[in-house]
Amino acid sequence: MSEMLFDPLFQLPLLTGLLLAGLLPVLGALAMLRDEWLAALGLAHLASASALLGQVLGVPALIGATLGALGGGAVKTFLAARGNIAYAFMILAGWSATLLIGANTALGEQLARSLVEGQLYFAGIAELAAGLLLLALCIRYLPRLMRPVLRARFFPRYETANRLAAWRWHLGLDLLTAGGLAIGTLTLGLMGTFALVLVPAWIAFRLAPSWRWTLIGASLTGVVGYLLAFVAALELDQPFGPVLVGGLLGPALLTGWLGRPARIG
Repeated sequence: MSEMLFDPLFQLPLLTGLLLAGLLPVLGALAMLRDEWLAALGLAHLASASALLGQVLGVPALIGATLGALGGGAVKTFLAARGNIAYAFMILAGWSATLLIGANTALGEQLARSLVEGQLYFAGIAELAAGLLLLALCIRYLPRLMRPVLRARFFPRYETANRLAAWRWHLGLDLLTAGGLAIGTLTLGLMGTFALVLVPAWIAFRLAPSWRWTLIGASLTGVVGYLLAFVAALELDQPFGPVLVGGLLGPALLTGWLGRPARIG
């Protein structure tokens, strides 16, 4: 490992990104299980647009991004929108708003670019605290949400037949995913976050023998990919986001060549 990993200047960014690299693939596996893998890109676009709008209005980017992503997740749940189509509309809305705000404000264009590329090296206490809060919420609520998610996948009519309030767990999972993607977008960048949500989960779905190992494998893939990208970006003096995405695409291509077809998602 590079000695830069132990440099005090990079300790907070390293820990913040490492935390997200372990959590986002788990949320990605749940999104893929629900056939909603576009959630990462849709909510990330909303987070980017709302962070930019927040800066214009004098609201911290972290708060603006979180509110925008949570709002998108809540609206999706209450409109009973399922599948990737809802997130496709979020992508269009977020992309349009981001470019329009960026084109009509003094610092908007520069901030819009930084949101796409990520600001990992500038992550501080606020981003780390947000990541730790997300971790605590995931530990508290994800075990409760796992069973209805799996049941809805394999027995889609169970809740309707038993008149269960499915919107509750849909809302809980949508809000957790939205919060994770908002924090991820501000630190790892829009495409880096999308890659961490999608690629490790896709690899795990093709290789893991069970759901438990799917979650473990996705999280480990995200962590290892993140650490390698962090070191490589520093050593080669390259932007972190593209290095992370490229580093994850390599094992994904190898998995696609050697792995079996995904059974879920």
